[in-house]
Amino acid sequence: MKLNIAVLAGDGIGPEIIDQAKKVVDAVCEKKGHEAIYTEALTGAAAIDAVGDPYPEETHKVCMDADAVLFGAIGHPKFDNDPTAKVRPEQGLLRMRKQLGLYANLRPVETFPSLLHKSPLRKDLVEGANFMCIRELTGGIYFGEKGRSEDGNMAFDNCVYTREEIERILKLGFEYAMKRNKKLTVVDKANVLETSRLWRQIAQEMAPNYPEVDTQYMFVDNAAMQLIQWPKNFDVMVTENMFGDILTDEASVITGSLGLLPSASIGLHTSVFEPIHGSYPQAAGKNIANPVATVLSAALMFEYAFELKEEAEIIRKAVAASLEQNFVTEDIDKEQAKKTSEVGDWLADYIRKNG
Repeated sequence: MKLNIAVLAGDGIGPEIIDQAKKVVDAVCEKKGHEAIYTEALTGAAAIDAVGDPYPEETHKVCMDADAVLFGAIGHPKFDNDPTAKVRPEQGLLRMRKQLGLYANLRPVETFPSLLHKSPLRKDLVEGANFMCIRELTGGIYFGEKGRSEDGNMAFDNCVYTREEIERILKLGFEYAMKRNKKLTVVDKANVLETSRLWRQIAQEMAPNYPEVDTQYMFVDNAAMQLIQWPKNFDVMVTENMFGDILTDEASVITGSLGLLPSASIGLHTSVFEPIHGSYPQAAGKNIANPVATVLSAALMFEYAFELKEEAEIIRKAVAASLEQNFVTEDIDKEQAKKTSEVGDWLADYIRKNG
């Protein structure tokens, strides 16, 4: 099977972690008789520096022509520290999501038995935690009208959602709940926000179509608290764009490191697979970043884009073995830290020998 993969390494540690994911993908392909065909494309600050656009039309064409997109990270301090910048790396990410129709971001959150001691929460709270966060990705405040007054002293960001946008993401949430433990938590702020009231209204209309699913409703501030107090109480969580952005970053820390969790952005066109962390510019070029989240994103790519579940499981077993043997980067073990490239080499070698 030929796997046509668009590779958008992006900024910061993006190129380093993508290189490790490609090593793992190649090892799996060798093992299972597939051929990975990579097409590189620019995005983020790197694209701004090269052509003045964080998501050039050429990059979009590469993505549209591919079977899947393997994405690194975007962002650079020179833009973060300049609030007046008109062109920003993050604009490229938002445009990519919009143009590819990536309306759903899937973020599985699962703790690793060998790393329970690294979690900031007690072992009894996190052991066995395993839930799916589904975040609406192309609507809400991130895509609403925004601007400033003429004197610059007033700013606004509008949050807008349509019934169609809400129904399609809730449908995905209910369907995933049916595949898992039949429990869905709809997170909103319906006591304050009109958009959230529409979310809750539509969820209540749809719930009777899924009588087997235990549908619960939770305000976002309460959800943030309960993620820390009782993370094992969640099975599938679905929410709007900004709430999902914040809650999933919070949830990721439960595992012990932000560098461990993958994500899949799916929708109308080519799906994108990326780690949930950012570009970590302080580590760029130092060969110290954790590549595991990107490697596990490649596992999601095998599973969702190519329907190759066995290949995905081979990658997950390799990652579990590396964590059990403490072959890890400095975010997990500073005293016995391995380099980014060393972890990638170890995983690829493990797959070739044991996959």
